[in-house]
Amino acid sequence: MERLNRYLARAGVASRRLADELIASGSVLVNGERPPPSGLLVDADHDVITVDGKAVRPIVVHRYLAVHKPVSVITTANDEADRTTVLDLVGDEGTLRRRLFPVGRLDADSTGLLLLTDDGDLAFRLTHPRYKITKEYLAVVAGTPNREDLDRLRHGVQLEDGPTAPAEVEVLRQVDPNHVELRVVIREGRNRQVRRMLEAVGHRVEELTRVGFGPLRLGRLKPGGWRVLVPAEVNALRRAAGLDLE
Repeated sequence: MERLNRYLARAGVASRRLADELIASGSVLVNGERPPPSGLLVDADHDVITVDGKAVRPIVVHRYLAVHKPVSVITTANDEADRTTVLDLVGDEGTLRRRLFPVGRLDADSTGLLLLTDDGDLAFRLTHPRYKITKEYLAVVAGTPNREDLDRLRHGVQLEDGPTAPAEVEVLRQVDPNHVELRVVIREGRNRQVRRMLEAVGHRVEELTRVGFGPLRLGRLKPGGWRVLVPAEVNALRRAAGLDLE
């Protein structure tokens, strides 16, 4: 027996968090009946689970893609405004017609590393604050942060949704007389968090690129490009998420 949202995640339908939304919406039926919004326990060997009328079964072999998201591409599976999404970048060749979903988000103005997968268990752990998975960014900011600015970021800054956890921050180079490039590492995943943190200490972000997600690196992947993760990378992500301990 396992919780319904975990079953849907193993079936590649969505992450556990989004699976909860599907359950609450009424799209999911168990043996022809609508489960309670809080979910329930299901038996994979005997229960029939459908999503929008289609039966779903756990995937035996998952798919993992690294994508370099360009500016203006949307980090979502579907967009009502018909804008280009990260799934449009990889197409059927990348998804193999599976229901892949992005792990975490990057705002439209940011670029860099995204993971696409149908492994809901891994996606859940990589994005849940409990597991403190690192996200590494390169940020070009206006002005030059002084020692006090950097210390505030390293100890946590107060945002409208509460104080942030301490970040790793270092100045990498002077881009021009008015801008510097910073390396920023966080272990949270709030909306536009890096931008808001830097603005809170007086430095507007002009460019933001995610170059690392846990042990996964962007490397030489060009904007708009994608590649399939090799087994060693998948294993490293699973170890970072603690899945190798189960």
